[in-house]
Amino acid sequence: METISVETLKEIQHKGLTKKRIFKKGLAITIGAILMAVGLECFLVPNNVIDGGITGISIILSHFTDWSLGIFIFLLNLPFFFIGYKQIGKTFAFSTIYGIIILSISLALLHDVPVLTKDPLLATAFGGIIIGTGVGIVIRNGGSLDGTEIMAILFNKNSPFSVGEMIMFANIFILGSAGFVFGWDRAMYSLLAYFVAYKTIDVVIQGLEESKSAWIISDKSEEIGEALLARLGRGVTYLTGEGAFTGDKKKVVFCVVTRLEEAKLKSIVEEKDPDAFLAVANISEVRGGRFKKQAIH
Repeated sequence: METISVETLKEIQHKGLTKKRIFKKGLAITIGAILMAVGLECFLVPNNVIDGGITGISIILSHFTDWSLGIFIFLLNLPFFFIGYKQIGKTFAFSTIYGIIILSISLALLHDVPVLTKDPLLATAFGGIIIGTGVGIVIRNGGSLDGTEIMAILFNKNSPFSVGEMIMFANIFILGSAGFVFGWDRAMYSLLAYFVAYKTIDVVIQGLEESKSAWIISDKSEEIGEALLARLGRGVTYLTGEGAFTGDKKKVVFCVVTRLEEAKLKSIVEEKDPDAFLAVANISEVRGGRFKKQAIH
């Protein structure tokens, strides 16, 4: 059910792996897979609410057979282990197969655990949050728990649709199928659970301390930069720019702030120069430099 780009997966797996780092990644993937199993067996599955991707297909197949959910998840994801090995690399492939094995075992062990709630709305909300947290942890550590992403990457080469669009179409079909199997109210709960999990994955991957980059072009750039430094305690960088239309030389202010400081930054820019050009973008990770906030005296 994840929607993470192949470029991000490659970036994650190319980081140097020491034995300590491998152990930490393995532990994190184990925790993530167990959390997903808890979300499925203790919340969604007992309430006939399904997840997206291969997991959703596995839930439907398990409903019609005597086979356990863990067996279907393992068997249906197995082909994508080999595809992932060729398309993305062995680190991602082995991280993925390890996570799927832990997920399948955990689902089998949790199958007879008492249901925590029979309220479909509570099951949808908490199940989605727990699954999203588990999947996000696995993705952050270079693995995956569902082969839908890899399948979309494979078919994307000969398709006019993007990877994200293909995943969306596949999940709409899978989640819609829940309407014929479990009833249309459960299909709507399934869609809600998928949305909650999707947003939770974003939070886990990007972190609660999501940062923002700000680009400010103004005739009062130095005043704005000094105000940001003094009132936010954030370092600023001055860049030299030139207007393509006018040819005027401009000094560009670049600054990175937290999400909670964005409103303050905008008010400072508005106060110093109401006509300033301001562009703000999300940043999922900040390293090095002097991003650490300085004390304001």
